Amino acid sequence: MADQEGGRLLTHTIKDVAKLAGVAPSTVSRVIADSPKISAKTKARVKAVMAELGYHPNVHARNLVNKQTNVIGVIMPSVSYAPFQNPFFPEVLRGITAQANEDKYGLYLSTGQLESDIIEEVKEMVHSRRVDGMILLYSTTADPVIPFLLEENFPFVVIGRPPEQLEGVVSYVNNDNVKAAKMLTEYLLLLKHQRIGFIGGRKDAYVTLDHREGYCEALTSAGLEINEGDLVYHDEVFEGGEQAVIELMAQVTPPTAIIVADDLMALGVLRMLSSMGYQVPKDISVVSFNNVLMSELASPPLTTMDIQIYELGFKSAELLRKRIANPDLPMQAVKVGHRLVRRETSQAIERQ
Repeated sequence: MADQEGGRLLTHTIKDVAKLAGVAPSTVSRVIADSPKISAKTKARVKAVMAELGYHPNVHARNLVNKQTNVIGVIMPSVSYAPFQNPFFPEVLRGITAQANEDKYGLYLSTGQLESDIIEEVKEMVHSRRVDGMILLYSTTADPVIPFLLEENFPFVVIGRPPEQLEGVVSYVNNDNVKAAKMLTEYLLLLKHQRIGFIGGRKDAYVTLDHREGYCEALTSAGLEINEGDLVYHDEVFEGGEQAVIELMAQVTPPTAIIVADDLMALGVLRMLSSMGYQVPKDISVVSFNNVLMSELASPPLTTMDIQIYELGFKSAELLRKRIANPDLPMQAVKVGHRLVRRETSQAIERQ
């Protein structure tokens, strides 16, 4: 702690640390910055003096000199899409935070109520240099954030994929969502299901478009027609799953299996099916994406595609850190794997 003299709190300076440690003030600064030019012995001595005096470096002031904030901006979907209701976002933030902490970066979360608010907030963050770089937690077809950041030449990474015309221009971390959706559909086909419903998320999201592509590829390869009535789209929330399954099951010939874009939506699907008198998986199979904790705790436990959400966050922060340190690095596309986790909501169809 800082010393007291006559009831007055004394705040120690870098010069006090240098004097007591027997080094130059510049050496103390290099120790604070963890410079490799300073020996481990000197670092230990200076840090011991800092602890003895209760000295804490003014990181904010040092960052102003270095023109850095040591803060990463994390751009969430608009509040209208209820991102914090969905366990995907806390888990991806956990991965981002784990990597950011390694380099002592803080996070600044966007708070836009509407999509128009988000772009204005991004502009303010860039122009005020409030953050050193940004991670976008979503990717949609008409979003203005990516074009703006490219125009400003500001470091950023996307979780998801950018538009096709920006491949090689934008760094991003993503799953192979086409392949994952195709695998999930093929799994149901192997269980002898031929009428398979598809519940997608928001229509303008690239992950939804990729899921649809994989689903259609699998059906086409199996020689099955794609019935547009079997494809419905809703926001990735519990209520979205409930509404979507009502639409699917109201058809004259409802599906015997359903692929759901997201585990939270799938919980809504399971509850609505139960209220309709359907038994899962005896009457209908349900499979999903993400493998968040709630999927294992669902009743019955949910068959789902694990997309390694934590790894998506960790890799995105790692990639952004490299871009901040070296803006001239070539753009990178990092793919994170996926695996099918079979539980109790899927089984082979029972033929009459």
